[in-house]
Amino acid sequence: MENWDVKRFREKVYEPDRDFEALAQELWTYQRQHNPLVEAFASRLDATGPVSLPIRFFKEFSLQSGDSWEPRQIFTSSGTTGQLPSRHLVKDPAAYRENVLRGFHHFFPKKKYKVLALLPSYLERDSSSLVQMVRYWMEEFGLPGSGFYLYNFEALNQALGEAMDAGEDILLIGVAFALLDFAEQFPSQLPPDTLVMETGGMKGRKEELVRTALHQRLKAGLGVSRIVSEYGMTEMMSQAYTMEHGRFLPAPSLKIWISDLHLDRLRLPFGHTGRLHFVDLANIDSCAFVATDDLGRLYEDGSFEVMGRIDAAELRGCNLMYI
Repeated sequence: MENWDVKRFREKVYEPDRDFEALAQELWTYQRQHNPLVEAFASRLDATGPVSLPIRFFKEFSLQSGDSWEPRQIFTSSGTTGQLPSRHLVKDPAAYRENVLRGFHHFFPKKKYKVLALLPSYLERDSSSLVQMVRYWMEEFGLPGSGFYLYNFEALNQALGEAMDAGEDILLIGVAFALLDFAEQFPSQLPPDTLVMETGGMKGRKEELVRTALHQRLKAGLGVSRIVSEYGMTEMMSQAYTMEHGRFLPAPSLKIWISDLHLDRLRLPFGHTGRLHFVDLANIDSCAFVATDDLGRLYEDGSFEVMGRIDAAELRGCNLMYI
């Protein structure tokens, strides 16, 4: 694959009739040939086809596929105090921009939005992929006055009021705990077509809420009929979004599968709960095949649920508990 056409591969990912599995095999072959860590891991498992690398490898190694290159951007995770953050080395930020825009417009209309982002825990870091994604949204389809907010709820409330007075379409995206705080302090009646999007982020900040309860509170506090969730990671180039049935739908560049908690290469049938794996065809220059530390459940239509983090207690328990 010395003359592999990366640009053509990226285009094929979004073609309506593309064969995802064939593209995944093509990318696996490329990454195995051009990423020594992928080759070493696959060889140790005696793998003939794609296998998932543990997500912790993004903490322990610099994952780069292809000839030697210097990253133009490095995304890092927030991590837990005392733990190493994940580091995702990005060769081409323009490719990330193109992919997140294509993924967004796969689900949401192409139009101008007043993009208002309440991302305090992410905005306080310079290397958040989520913040970069929202910046690209603002640059591509953000109306004048779009912007980020830390904890200045009064300014955000004023911006929402001005957007409503101007009849502008609104995209309000925020960390779950911050959106909930805002909705409680500034209860609103936003226009029914307002796109309100939460990105998770409740742990350690407020009482733990399941997503349905969180969305009920946000809908009541903001006066909207629908809340969208976004699923993404530092280690991913693609995203997924919840739609009407409340489950996540992956962008065309992303596919999810579920494994047994103890046997990572044992795929579970639809409807069973286990470890969530992703294949991210947009992540050409790093690693596209990753086993996460999330519990998930996959459905026949390709949608999936995220049911929490896998911890040591769950791994010690009988995996039949999750079926």
